[in-house]
Amino acid sequence: MLEFITFIVLATAGFGNSYGYSKPVTFDGRSLMIDGQHLLLFSGSIHYPRSTPQMWPSLISKAKQGGIDVIQTYVFWNLHEPQQGQYDFSGSRDIVRFIREVQAHGLYVCLRIGPFIESEWTYGGLPFWLHDVPGIVFRSDNGPFKFHMQKWVRKVVNMMKSEKLYASQEGPIILSQIENEYQRIESAFNGKGSRYVQWAAGLAVGLQTGVPWIMCSQQDAPDPVINTCNGFECGVKFEGPNSPNKPSLWTENWTSFVQRYGEEPFIRSAADIAFHVALFVAKNGTYVNYYMYHGGTNFGRTAAANVITSYYDQAPLDEYGLIRQPLWGHLKELHAAIKLCKVPLLAGSYETSSLGHLQIAYVFKGKSGKCAAFLVNNDNTSNARVRFQNISFELPSMSISILPDCKNVAFNTAKVSTQYNTRSRTVKYKFDSMERWEEFNEPIPIFSNTLLKANALLDHMSTTKDTSDYLWYTVSFQHESDAEAELSVVSNAHVVHAFVNGAYKGYAHGGKHNFALENPIELKNGTNHITLLSVMVGFPNSGAYLERKTAGIRSVRIQNRYLNNYQWGYQTVFDAPGGNDPLALNLGSMGKGEVWVNGKSIGRYWVSIHTPQQRPSQTCFLFSGTIYLDLF
Repeated sequence: MLEFITFIVLATAGFGNSYGYSKPVTFDGRSLMIDGQHLLLFSGSIHYPRSTPQMWPSLISKAKQGGIDVIQTYVFWNLHEPQQGQYDFSGSRDIVRFIREVQAHGLYVCLRIGPFIESEWTYGGLPFWLHDVPGIVFRSDNGPFKFHMQKWVRKVVNMMKSEKLYASQEGPIILSQIENEYQRIESAFNGKGSRYVQWAAGLAVGLQTGVPWIMCSQQDAPDPVINTCNGFECGVKFEGPNSPNKPSLWTENWTSFVQRYGEEPFIRSAADIAFHVALFVAKNGTYVNYYMYHGGTNFGRTAAANVITSYYDQAPLDEYGLIRQPLWGHLKELHAAIKLCKVPLLAGSYETSSLGHLQIAYVFKGKSGKCAAFLVNNDNTSNARVRFQNISFELPSMSISILPDCKNVAFNTAKVSTQYNTRSRTVKYKFDSMERWEEFNEPIPIFSNTLLKANALLDHMSTTKDTSDYLWYTVSFQHESDAEAELSVVSNAHVVHAFVNGAYKGYAHGGKHNFALENPIELKNGTNHITLLSVMVGFPNSGAYLERKTAGIRSVRIQNRYLNNYQWGYQTVFDAPGGNDPLALNLGSMGKGEVWVNGKSIGRYWVSIHTPQQRPSQTCFLFSGTIYLDLF
């Protein structure tokens, strides 16, 4: 029942350059280049469908103020082609408008086409209709998959070309990505995996965009595609480019991490992020992207399995687009300090020298005599006093001091001077028992009222085809007397609710593995109706052979009688309702479901499942505009 809901206004206490794009982008072993000029770039991931078009200008402006040079985004295939051949680039799907907005702010774009993106996005960004293509094997040397992948990638590239958005056309796009973290699953396909990598690289390069292509976390990326790093510590763990003629690029520096229902947010300190950025640059890195710089919201049903609606809320710009301090300010100061070292970093010679057992200096010397140094203390427990060029320096534990002139410290990664801020909430609207609510009851189906029938327990995903989180399973059978019995249901979806002869008999939920609902029930003499509601909280988004993954009811037993091969009826759809400071909806008193504002789903909620600290993973949900509220 609805007890207390609020709309809240969120605010925080406390609180570029533009570029010309007239030349093709090239690269060498040092960095990316435009018009022959080496570039030192800081990038931030902002995904256009995870915010509203009204938010885009503010997000991009704040990123630029924070020292960001590049906005990095995926292209979301299943968002744009939910049904085969039916395309949608309107509203928050308007990727061209988003890129134009980035261009208007004088920033570059890194376009990650994929088309597999993972990104904690349902089905990894692949449209579910691909699942039904005969003979298809995703992300392999497979004819049907390559046909559809090539068609989509060409469509995206041709759209960018027609809008003159590549740097070679005076547009902002300086990098494109094909595939995504494929090396993690490549061996599962044996030789077809390596052949697929070669084919994907050839497809990308053959499109002649005039900008380099990258493959992230793909050590065997074929020339001229650049292999890049993803992770928390690429300055420590990256093996480096697979060719001396490729630069060292970091495409995903995780500012937080994906949060699932029942989990607390992962909080990464500003000092830790700054340390690893400085270390990567000290080791010849010239492109660092923050994943995410603004995470935003998984609107509607776009979140992957068990992923909460809020996405990377701990990023420098939080879910609502508000600046999160001290992270935003500390990274801004870091970017400014590193940019002071740009000349020797990009054109100078490079050497290292030991300053102690766990201390090291990375030194860049330019031909003009300019010098920059990064003094690293890898001791995570103690400060260290070191001498560098006959000058004494105190290095805090696990920190890097940046010396743009090899003499004076401009920045130390561990010294966070930016003040902390907090996100305040002001109640704007209160919906309690005085409000007028209309309640709509979903009829519980029985076998005779269903149109879809099968002598088997059908797969949830294949039946709903990504049109609903919900699938009714119903069966009717005869029993000779009134009796008590035990109902046992095994599922590998996420939730199951049970009804017997119209009466609710309980629920169970699980995660990655099978779970069971086992409840006592009462059977009557004559016809009995068992109705099960299977619930998916997002589709899987990763792994080899994604097209083979299944979910739903796996087994139904009453006492010793298995009903798996009885004739079951199915009902696939729940009818969705039609129809400056950010606003949020507080659903802290609710259970589980989905919420619509003005006919548009703003995401799932599941506040009844708690973290180990006995609190929901998320209670507030972003929306905008006038209010017409529907809850399921």
